[in-house]
Amino acid sequence: MLPFGPEAIAEAARLIRAREPVAVPTETVYGLAADATNASAVARIYAAKGRPSFNPLIVHVPDLAGAERFGMFTPEARALGEVHWPGPLTLVVPTREGAGLASIVTAGLPTVALRVPAHPAMQALLHEVGIPLAAPSANASGTISPTRAEHVLKSLGGRIAAIVDAGSTTLGIESTIIGVFDGAIRLLRPGPIDLDIRADDAAPVIAPGMLARHYAPSKPLRLDALAEAGQEYLIGFGPVPGHATLSASGDLIEAAANLFDLLHAAEDAMHPAIAVAPIPEEGLGLALRDRLRRAAARET
Repeated sequence: MLPFGPEAIAEAARLIRAREPVAVPTETVYGLAADATNASAVARIYAAKGRPSFNPLIVHVPDLAGAERFGMFTPEARALGEVHWPGPLTLVVPTREGAGLASIVTAGLPTVALRVPAHPAMQALLHEVGIPLAAPSANASGTISPTRAEHVLKSLGGRIAAIVDAGSTTLGIESTIIGVFDGAIRLLRPGPIDLDIRADDAAPVIAPGMLARHYAPSKPLRLDALAEAGQEYLIGFGPVPGHATLSASGDLIEAAANLFDLLHAAEDAMHPAIAVAPIPEEGLGLALRDRLRRAAARET
């Protein structure tokens, strides 16, 4: 663990530039931060957490101007940011064209979840690295969210390179999430900021903490394919080459980093259907298979 200070932030920034996720406190809970523009770095978050499915992740930025580099803000969204940022509010807005975020961060969706954190440690790290940071809670998937560095160590010890220790978080629950798009304002997840906005229980998954229903292609999707059948676009893995491959070497982190980009490529191809090679049900492969099963199920 690294006690919060200039040396800790410098080391955390070095690790993040090397594509290693680092645990760092926010005012809500400790987050597991990685470069939101680098798919391999973000895939390592999922690998460390053992996350069972690829949910959209919150992208942390230093200020409202930084948020507007990546998302398209209506006057209503901008007003919410001006009032509540820095702070425990996440805004889900349409992704700006050419934003440069890794598709695994948004789970292939056209919206992005953005937050300007108030905690000095996360703010210091954002200014040091100069890039947006994806940062879900720094705990193993399905376990209690961490509010102290000791909680992170208990949950993720041996899985991540560093934890910036700044003591207990002040709020202890995850941020309020508000969606501002399609001409509506929706409460997507309750949190520390109590806004008089109606919850949208029927909304699709566009932010963390919602039911697991994500981007799926419009074409039929077949899993565990050893070869293409008919006019399928085959996404390969390991010894199955395909039209494109998640990872020729069978590396699950590389596969996770490539998943949504290849689903989009298959969606845009002339082929009327998609097939995906077998992926082992172990480690990060569990998350890959979960995501693909959900995508395939929407076609039935």
